[in-house]
Amino acid sequence: MYLVEKKEGAIACMLLALFFLGTWPALLTLLERRGRLPQHTYLDYTITNLLAAVIIAFTFGEIGKGTDERPNFLIQLSQDNWPSVLFAMAGGVVLSIGNLSTQYAWAFVGLSVTEVVTSSITVVIGTSMNYFLDDKINKAEILFPGVGCFLIAVCLGSCVHASNASDDKAKLRHFANSKNDASRSNLPVSRETDRDSVGKDLEGGIATSDKAKVGSASFLIELENRRSIKVFGKSTIIGLGITFFAGVCFSLFSPAFNLATNDQWDTLKDGVPHLSVYTAFFWFSVSCFVVAVVLNISFLYHPVLNLPRSSLKAYLTDWDGRGWALLAGFLCGFGNGLQFMGGQAAGYAAADAVQALPLVSTFWGVVLFGEYRKSSRRTYILLGSMLFMFIVAVAVLMASSGHRK
Repeated sequence: MYLVEKKEGAIACMLLALFFLGTWPALLTLLERRGRLPQHTYLDYTITNLLAAVIIAFTFGEIGKGTDERPNFLIQLSQDNWPSVLFAMAGGVVLSIGNLSTQYAWAFVGLSVTEVVTSSITVVIGTSMNYFLDDKINKAEILFPGVGCFLIAVCLGSCVHASNASDDKAKLRHFANSKNDASRSNLPVSRETDRDSVGKDLEGGIATSDKAKVGSASFLIELENRRSIKVFGKSTIIGLGITFFAGVCFSLFSPAFNLATNDQWDTLKDGVPHLSVYTAFFWFSVSCFVVAVVLNISFLYHPVLNLPRSSLKAYLTDWDGRGWALLAGFLCGFGNGLQFMGGQAAGYAAADAVQALPLVSTFWGVVLFGEYRKSSRRTYILLGSMLFMFIVAVAVLMASSGHRK
């Protein structure tokens, strides 16, 4: 069994996990904006998410000959370690529910703000719990100022969403007034377009020479008509409520995984070795898979938020965007695995630095989806302040890394 033991290796795992975990939400958001039902996308995603854990277990978990203290993956499957297995599976349950919730939060709040708020809540609650579970191996005088910076980022994230939502309402109101004025004057209604841009629309997946300018009212209306989750007329409280609920779920999965691998509460019998990070991740992913399948099949026939009803047959025949959904599952699976490998070496509190994933998600949100285009100066100032605070928080959190003996 291969284990990451040096701080440098742990930081490398965290940085790679950061890129993977920041990219997969953008892929799922892309599919929702193209009109693919989130139930179909999540079922595809969860298959490869489990497959990633299986690949990690049968590679890193089976490298070399195991010992009595560090048995390999297959040996641990037959040992009496069910208390730790249940902790790992509990972590998988809350992560699955959190990921499922964010699918809907992305539509209401936007990719950037959703990731910032959920990640910041994860750090504020989860990192504090991990600090004490890890026997305080991280430097408190560095760790907790970083946690405070994440808390400020949560507040700024909520302000960014409120400001951007106000900007969008103003654009749509101005567009409606212009349309009414033109109708009364019997003049043609002008459409905000960029006729010079000819190419493939990354969101719609179609070639167009008459594309609405990103961030304009016409763009917002076209996006609403195309996407699978309709958000016009919905209260912003719904989006923020889903976001905060997801953040609380995310804050619990890492401490549960910590308990599964280190048995701080002494639930294992004498002589039974602790779960390796690979065995724990396997059971973690199994429970994540089961919960996702049960909930999403239920949502096919009993959809939420006024989504259209679907069926298992419709899902099986829906190949539009399936490759992107499967790729997202791999990225998330390997990202979580790398995060846990780094956390086992340097402390799970420090490994929560991968919650910097909104920096990656915001990049994709701006590049692919044109988030915050044509917004007010106030929104740009709040967005910049939020991202700056986030960068400071992540740097401080990584600086608190310790070394597990």
